[in-house]
Amino acid sequence: MKSSSCRYPIHPSPSPRRLLRGYLAHLRARACAEGTVRNSTLYLGNFLTWLETQRVRTIRRVRRRHLEHYQRHLHAYRKRDGQPLAVMGQHVRLTTIQGFFRWLTRRDHLMANPAADLELPRLGVRLPHAVLTAGEAEAIIAQPNPATTVGLRDRVILEILYSTGMRRHELCGLRLDDLDLERGTVLVREGKGRKDRMLPLGLRATDWLRRYLQRGRPKLAAKADALALFLRPDGAGLSTGMLGLLVHRYIQCSGIGKKGCCHLFRHAMATLMLEGGADIRYIQQMLGHARLTTTEIYTQVNITRLIEVHRQTHPAEREFWKKPENRTSRYCPHCGRSFSHLP
Repeated sequence: MKSSSCRYPIHPSPSPRRLLRGYLAHLRARACAEGTVRNSTLYLGNFLTWLETQRVRTIRRVRRRHLEHYQRHLHAYRKRDGQPLAVMGQHVRLTTIQGFFRWLTRRDHLMANPAADLELPRLGVRLPHAVLTAGEAEAIIAQPNPATTVGLRDRVILEILYSTGMRRHELCGLRLDDLDLERGTVLVREGKGRKDRMLPLGLRATDWLRRYLQRGRPKLAAKADALALFLRPDGAGLSTGMLGLLVHRYIQCSGIGKKGCCHLFRHAMATLMLEGGADIRYIQQMLGHARLTTTEIYTQVNITRLIEVHRQTHPAEREFWKKPENRTSRYCPHCGRSFSHLP
């Protein structure tokens, strides 16, 4: 009598879309951030659609070669504007697929994980494209008209972004009971990684915040029990999309010639505090980074001291500044510091 061996149980495999729904339910049960669930829905949905074009109808038929083919597909993909996917974008999509297949293997939908040894794109160290100077930050903050209710609200938003460096979804999530104006602090609830942290507001931001709470917010609050700190004219809380649009508009109106949004203020806060002598571990705490290596990128952006050392020690620079006709300006065009200490 011939012995029969079956690699998988006899019952048919659930459809890929059904398995995806189960995985998303698993992410929600683990209390993953809604953004994680939303991105997993999009990225895995696109992957399953691509599998259908390759005539792979069940998850059990997925092999390593299919995943490598999809990786090449992501590399060659072009967005609507003709630009390729960034390396980080490719990396995130592939790690999402890896997480899906790990879950499938642990739930015994697969005997082996085809994505276990998938080689991911290498992530280089990317510096911020644009970093605001103190003067540029002040030029942006001065754009809203605080004489109007919405202008006062927007001024406070820019002040808090600049002072604390918080992310835009963290700012949109602020509530009245997160503020401690006596101590000048604000509680950021469930930042990245669902971690809370306490941040100093700073004297100037706290002063503007008091004005908004006294004269601006009561005019926006349609409900007396509304807890959201920053409100729209209809009384609803600000969304991250609306916040990004208004900050982008003020950056454009300032005429500084730099592109960006809320993250510009995050980069500026970290870089300028480092230039002012702050310890990098305090910057890490302000930004809410889990690893110090993530914060250390700002030490590469802060090159003020490097400019000074280069000017003092490079032979070409020293010869240039020895000539009287080149010493008409005693200040560095980059940082504005005096060169009176140079020979």
